[in-house]
Formats: sequence, C-alpha cells, structure tokens
Amino acid sequence: MPRVEFCFTCWPGGPVTAPPCLRCGSRRLYYATGLCERCHPSAVPPPDSCTNCKAWGATRNLGWLCKGCASWCRKYTTTAACTVCRHDAVLDAQGICRLCHKQATCARSAHALISWQDVTRSGQQLFFADLFSSRHRGALIPEPRPLRPEPLPPATYQQPALFDTARTLRHRGTVGLARRADPHLAAWAEQFTREDAARYGWSVDLTWRVRTGVNIVVGFLQAPGAVLTADDVAVLVEANLPHKHVTAVLERAGLLQDHRIPAVIAWAEQQILVLPPAMAGEVRIWLAVMHEGSDVTPRRRPRSESTIRLHLRSALPALARWAADGKTSLREITAADVRTALPPAGAPRSRMSQGLRSLYRVLKARRLVFTDPAAQVTAGFPDPTIPMPLAVGHIRAALDSADPARALLCALIAFHGLTAHQIQHLQLTDARNGHLDVDGRRIPLADPVSRRLATYLDHRSRRWPATTNPHLFVHFRSATTGTHVGHRWINLHLGPHLTTRALRNDRLLDEALATGNDPKHLTDLFGLSIRAALRYTGTPTHPDLIPPQQDEPQHRHP
Repeated sequence: MPRVEFCFTCWPGGPVTAPPCLRCGSRRLYYATGLCERCHPSAVPPPDSCTNCKAWGATRNLGWLCKGCASWCRKYTTTAACTVCRHDAVLDAQGICRLCHKQATCARSAHALISWQDVTRSGQQLFFADLFSSRHRGALIPEPRPLRPEPLPPATYQQPALFDTARTLRHRGTVGLARRADPHLAAWAEQFTREDAARYGWSVDLTWRVRTGVNIVVGFLQAPGAVLTADDVAVLVEANLPHKHVTAVLERAGLLQDHRIPAVIAWAEQQILVLPPAMAGEVRIWLAVMHEGSDVTPRRRPRSESTIRLHLRSALPALARWAADGKTSLREITAADVRTALPPAGAPRSRMSQGLRSLYRVLKARRLVFTDPAAQVTAGFPDPTIPMPLAVGHIRAALDSADPARALLCALIAFHGLTAHQIQHLQLTDARNGHLDVDGRRIPLADPVSRRLATYLDHRSRRWPATTNPHLFVHFRSATTGTHVGHRWINLHLGPHLTTRALRNDRLLDEALATGNDPKHLTDLFGLSIRAALRYTGTPTHPDLIPPQQDEPQHRHP
C-alpha cells in the first residue's frame, strides 16, 4: 500500500490489524511493503531469541542464531525433535539439541556424571546469547600492567597514634585491605617476603598469603612514621593468614615493634597480685633479673622460662603465708619464718627452699635485703627417684608404627638413649655414613635405627620437598621456617604410654643390667656423669627388679 500516511495502529477509525508478513508470516512488528522488521532489509530489528537454542540476544546478522548455534548448525544439519526435551532444533549425532548440552554442562559436577534423563528433570534454564566464551566480540582490552613502585625504607622517626583502636577483619575482604598499603612500603616489604620464600622453600599459596597479610598490616599505617605492633599482626588470625610468618617479615623489614609481654611475665604478674605492694615489687626485681639477666656486678645469665616458673611456683605458698601474717616486705622475714613456712619433708620442702634461695640470692646481690634467711635453713635433699623399666609392648608398638617420625623417635631413644634436647637439635648433616654426631660424640647407628632413618628421610622428602629447614625432624609449621620441633611434639608423637625421659631411663637401666652395673661403661657409652650413672647401677638392687628366687631343693645326706 504505497503513499499511506498512517500506520495500522494510527489508522483512522482504527486501530487496524496489520497483515501478516509476506516472507515469514509474522503478525508482529509490521514494517513496510508487506514485510515485518525482521524481514525488511531497511529495518533495524531489536535482538530476539535464537531460533535453535532459545537464547536471548540473537540478531539478524547470523540469521537469528547465536554464535554457538551458528557453529553448531554448520557442524550438524539434522533438524528434528530432541530425544531429551522434544524441542524441534538442529540435533547432533546422538539426537540431542544444543540447549540440552548446555543444560548438562551447568548441572553436572566435576567428579560426578549426570544422565540425560536428569538434565530436564527440573526444567530448562535459558541463557543470554554469546556469553559462554571469553573471546566474544566486544571484549575489553586489558589495561597495561602498571610499573612496579620503587621500594622505599620506612621513616626514621615515629608518629605515635592519638587513639588506640581495636582492629578486626571479620567483616572485611582481604583483597581490598591489601590494596590500601602504601606502594613504596609494600615494595620494600616484598623484598623480604621473597627472600624468606626462597630461603625456607615456601609454596606459591603460602607466599601469596604472607604477601597479602603483609600488605594488609602495612595498610594500617595512616601516616609516615606510624608504628606497627604485634597486636596489629594478630588480627590476621581472623582471616586465616599466617601471622607468624608475617611477623618475621615485618621485623626484618624494620616495620614492626614487638611490645608483647612474654607469657612468663604475664603469668607471674597474675600470681603476685595477692602480695603486698612492697613484696610484689621485690618479686618483680627478681623476675626481671631471672628473665633478662644482668650486666652489672654480680652478673647473671638469663634463666629459662621453666626455671622461673618452677622457682616462683615453689616460693608462692610461703610468700602468701607471710602476707597473710602481716608481713609487707621480704626484709622482715627471718630464718624462723622460713622454717615455719617450709613443708615438713620430701620434695615439696626441697623445692620451696630452692625457690626462696633463688629469690633472696638475687635480692641480696642487689642490696635490697640485709640477710638471706633462706640460706640459714637446711632443707635437705628429696628422696631420689628410682628409674623403672617400661612395658615392652608399648616400645614395640612405637618401633613398628606406620608413622615414620614416631618409629625413628622411639628408635633413637630406645637404642642410643638420646635426650629430648638432643633430638630437637639434630640436623640432617649429623647422620651420615652410618654414624650420628651428637654433642661431640660419634655414635654408630644400629641397623634398626638406620632402616627407620632411611624410611623417615624418604617420607620427609615426599612430604616437604622444598623445605630448607636444616633440622632432622620437622612438622607442617617448622617446615616453612628454620626452627626446631618442641618437646610437646616429640612426646605427642611417642604416644600416650611413652615419654622421652621414661624411654631413656628404660634404655639406660637395660644397659646397666646387661653390663653388670658398671658405671664407667654408662659414662663412656652415653656421656653421663659418674653420679648420674650410679643412679642406674644402683637400681637393680631395688626389690621390684629382683626376680624371686626359688627355694633350693634339700638333698638328703646318706
């Protein structure tokens, strides 16, 4: 209908129903000259559904097919009802349409197969066209990678914080926080992260997690010269990031100041809260000298945390008793007070006397007390303990364990009598040519120990192939550092019925019984002192170790 000035919708007296398209028969979107917008060459039809897979977004450029179906229709030419969904479309050699193929791809998992009958059990999921390939037309060109910033060391001055705020990562994303870090400081810390990763053989995942944790903590710095503390690093536990590795990197980079109170100091402060202020102050002076040592005369080396805990725990009952009696300072204590506070006998008396002597010895050297009343009281010595043998079944179970570390630990102690301290500091280079170098002694390894050592070394190389820890025994934490294992790890691996001390006592006792109670033999073989060797050579006379003797038969004299 040429030269018509009205469309069928605006027709006078209308609207009038448009005639069907002369080409496709559609009654929608009539355009001109008897054709609809989809068929008229001058029209610009909007996107529509794909005629093969029903994906929305197909255009007329590919004959109203999406790009996937255009390739599909070039490969397959059979048009029929799909055997799965009964939809008329171009089918593959199995008689399945492309829509069912895409539905199966979305429904199946990585390790489980799905049948074609289960594909359409819950219906078909339609999709947008041309979104299954990342190489579709119109893809964004990636931006050029920015240049790496120049690493700059931290400021030499310090800017203290005006307010102390508690940090948390429970409601924040780690990636966004890591981007807040100053690029120059992050580049400075990155150098030390790479050095530690190369030195300790970190995996790619661990290196990424340490780098992310470092950048998050560096992002906490709000101004140049701000100080990072151990509390700032501790929040990384909430994001499951390795805070110990991050702490080591930041310390080497000079970005962290560790203001944490040692555990033994915090424990001691809790114990002396009940004491009078003057007495508690004297105990704090003793605690500082024991923990840090002293460079002034009389000089003193720092003591271990276990020694500090033992001495203070033993002396606390006496200190609490004196405080309850109205004593406010240790200067008021006399020898009579010490005698009254000491237990009557046994190991508790000896331990309390040892703790009080340690306390007064330090205070008298610092001229804080006039006399040492604890030195004027004789506490005696506790009854020595008698080493006893272990059940053979527990030792055999540990030696035959499927855990290579447990079997080797038990073998080293049961055959060669090593201490826990010696096992902790054993290095890979100490075991070579069938011998073990321990504390200046060269020990020939027994055949059962050599076999278990070879098994453990194979397990160690398979479990941690990239570790550079020089120690013989490692676990999943120490494998990425240079530290040794702890006493607790050793005792846990030996099992519930064995400890390093009990197993070593069993070995030394067995050697004493086999050599006729010769103390010199024990000193030469295990490096013991004469006094320590006599402890084991005197044990066979204990009643529990003497086998019962049978009565001799009486012979009748002729």
